[in-house]
Amino acid sequence: MSRMLGLLRSSARGCSSGAPVTQPSPTEPSRPATEELSRRREFLREHAAPFSAFLVDGFGRQHNYLRISLTEKCNLRCQYCMPEEGVPLTPKADLLTTEEILTLARLFVREGVDKIRLTGGEPLIRRDVVDIVAQLHQLEGLKTIGVTTNGINLARLLPSLQKAGLSALNVSLDTLVPAKFEFIARRKGFHKVMEGIHKAIELGYRPIKVNCVVMRGLNEDELLNFVALTEDHPLDVRFIEYMPFDGNKWNFKKMVSYKEMLDTIQQQWPEMEKLPEEKSSTAKAFRIPGFQGQISFITSMSEHFCGTCNRLRITADGNLKVCLFGNSEVSLRDHLRAGASEEELLTIIGAAVGRKKRQHAGMFNIAQMKNRPMILIGLFSTLQDSPPASPVISSWEPLPVPGRRPRPSPLTAALWKEHQHPQAPAVAWQWPGSGSPLRLYNSQADLDSTPTCLSPGTQAPATTSGPGATSDQLTHVDSEGRAAMVDVGWKPDTDREAVASAVVLLGPVAFELVQQNQLKKGDALGVAQLAGVQAAKLTSQLIPLCHHVALSHIQVQLRPDPARHAMVIRGSCRARGPTGVEMEALTSVTVAALTLYDMCKAVSRDIEIGEIKLISKTGGQRGDFHRP
Repeated sequence: MSRMLGLLRSSARGCSSGAPVTQPSPTEPSRPATEELSRRREFLREHAAPFSAFLVDGFGRQHNYLRISLTEKCNLRCQYCMPEEGVPLTPKADLLTTEEILTLARLFVREGVDKIRLTGGEPLIRRDVVDIVAQLHQLEGLKTIGVTTNGINLARLLPSLQKAGLSALNVSLDTLVPAKFEFIARRKGFHKVMEGIHKAIELGYRPIKVNCVVMRGLNEDELLNFVALTEDHPLDVRFIEYMPFDGNKWNFKKMVSYKEMLDTIQQQWPEMEKLPEEKSSTAKAFRIPGFQGQISFITSMSEHFCGTCNRLRITADGNLKVCLFGNSEVSLRDHLRAGASEEELLTIIGAAVGRKKRQHAGMFNIAQMKNRPMILIGLFSTLQDSPPASPVISSWEPLPVPGRRPRPSPLTAALWKEHQHPQAPAVAWQWPGSGSPLRLYNSQADLDSTPTCLSPGTQAPATTSGPGATSDQLTHVDSEGRAAMVDVGWKPDTDREAVASAVVLLGPVAFELVQQNQLKKGDALGVAQLAGVQAAKLTSQLIPLCHHVALSHIQVQLRPDPARHAMVIRGSCRARGPTGVEMEALTSVTVAALTLYDMCKAVSRDIEIGEIKLISKTGGQRGDFHRP
């Protein structure tokens, strides 16, 4: 006992929901908490509520759903879950042990919790997860045991988990494109996730909930493809509004609202029907007549569901969170290790639940609040490391290039490819003078982070204009010769378009491997095209004096040139605004060429990049330009 108290004193944990900042004596619950519990017990007796007073808050909400985080670790590194710099993980000694998890679960179930969901981090990397599920299954009164997983280990573990008693399954999946999956998660694993979903269907899980966090400029263009999956598969695809958590650099402009998503889907399926909402449901559910599955929307930001909230959360280090978006926590671990009795633990839990607020603070206030990163709460299957904020790639889908042998995953082809919706396909583009269809990727506008650059111009209206008109002065240099950013505030918005090209001379060996898609690094053309799209949107972060303007369209195409053993890259950008987009087009093809070099350099060091040039530009006061 003295060792337990020593650990307790050394932890110095502060709590502001249901427990004072300093550690209370387990045998002396505070008078206000006791009085509040007495009042709520009396209220429940008068209204004959068959539920524990400890799990009912001041607004009469009964909390029968408990989410328990089994670990803070994850085997992916997704970009919307954590700060870029990562998070300090809790020392193992401070995490809940298996016995402590089961003790708390047993206590909550006895008081009325009938559903427990295991989360993380990634819960399926915990070695004893099957045993934990089996022991939870023995708890009388527990009706549902669920898990939220990123799916990487799902196919391997699901048969054992099902035998142990796992009854509900959520799989996090934000894209149906393997290359984009790797970009979002910073790890490979798309096909493992597909295999896990396939295994769940095979084992009879109905429905399998697929959680998709929708972010503007990243995956909102895949909405229709996700919906189409529900036609022949028992899936509940749940579109989740992008939510602010500590370090994920949430921005309102990146959030795609429920109404916007719904409008996009209803344009294609106007016959879609709304399903009745279950009590305490967080989702607005819809079904398309004739489809096996359904879709849902988690509207935490635009239309909160706080009034019917029935959820409590226990973090991996043993803190009770009564609100996902609240920053108040109370350490059940510390009280448990200090020897608190079950009645004393219930008093602490009841005090925390009793102080739960009517609703969260709203999306803009939440974004300013200090809260845990998502991985330390256990909302989704989450991550450790993050690429830079402002993810800005959009719709990609490979088209055939003559002579290349595709290597699709059999599982992916069987489960997903047939559902690529006709309204969201890639577009075949015909290169002038060539009969070869080329792969290209398109992008919609990202109002937050799509950069463009200033076209040559002066700070006063030009005296001459017309095709090919140029300035005789450097506009990015002031009168004293110092670099300066041009003021474009006075310029009118016009439609701008620019096309650029580059050539990569690969040599015969590398060219053949790229043609046949046999490079060990993977699909060189797909990665290069993705890099070109990304680079166009990041131009102002690479070129210091470029302006940020929303790009409305990007295309990147690669065409084989067998005579030169080369790949010809063509990039085009469009926007409506006061500045041109020549730099976006040039940056796009340059980075695509560099990426192709990187993919092939292990095969040949004798690769040349050249012929980087502007092909054409239209719009703006200086007129159009077309290279002969």
